Amino acid sequence: MAENQVVKEASTETPQGAVLRPGRAADPGPVPEEQVVPEPDSSEPAQDQEENSEHTEDTALSRARVRQRALRLMLRQCDRVVLMDFDLLAMNNWPDNFSLAKARRNRDLWLFSALLAAALFLSGLTGFVPAWIAGGGFGAFVIIVLLGIPTIRRVYTSEPSYLDLLLKRQRMLRDARKHVEHLEGKEGLIWQCARMADFNPALRHARFSDFLQLSEQGVLASALYRREHIRLYLIYLLEAEKAYDRVQAAFFEGNQEAIDQGWQTVVAEPERKA
Repeated sequence: MAENQVVKEASTETPQGAVLRPGRAADPGPVPEEQVVPEPDSSEPAQDQEENSEHTEDTALSRARVRQRALRLMLRQCDRVVLMDFDLLAMNNWPDNFSLAKARRNRDLWLFSALLAAALFLSGLTGFVPAWIAGGGFGAFVIIVLLGIPTIRRVYTSEPSYLDLLLKRQRMLRDARKHVEHLEGKEGLIWQCARMADFNPALRHARFSDFLQLSEQGVLASALYRREHIRLYLIYLLEAEKAYDRVQAAFFEGNQEAIDQGWQTVVAEPERKA
């Protein structure tokens, strides 16, 4: 009886004095493989970025060096274009066709007068005309011939004779061809200047193609025997001079950029031939 009473008391006291205590946290479940992200290595991106920057800098340096070398070669091969004598090649004092025709007409009148006076003198010798007419014809013939001498002719007129105009044309052509020969040299000038066509597209014009071939062969000066040829050559030189100035400006601009970037191997001065 006593035991049952103790058990009964214990059973009646248990529900009233029971206390719930918090348990430990549950174990984490398995994480899928797709969601597992490895921690990035902070040293690899910096190294790759440094290698990419070095590669980019090396590429830019190589391109700048090649470009400066090409520009320097253009300047060296076409530097004689600055020696061009514009007045000599332009031939502004070239005798025009009107002056030449006028001088030729005066020459024909002089020849006709001299022949007429000579005919009168010869007619007097054969007896067809009186002696005094023949004597007058001889005197007129001598005077006309003397007036045709250049030294005496300059006394009474300042107009050049037909022969003077022809000689002037030949002299101007000869001087212009000598100057072209000096500019072209042994290597040829304008065919080397054709490499600057990217800086002046006018150098690619088809009317210069024959000149470029002759210049490459070294026989251009001997092929210029008309004024039109000299003037066309002068036009090409003027266009080449424009391209030369642009190439020179691009060269010095590249030099300045190389100095700013610290590329001492790129910095150079344009070479000049002695």
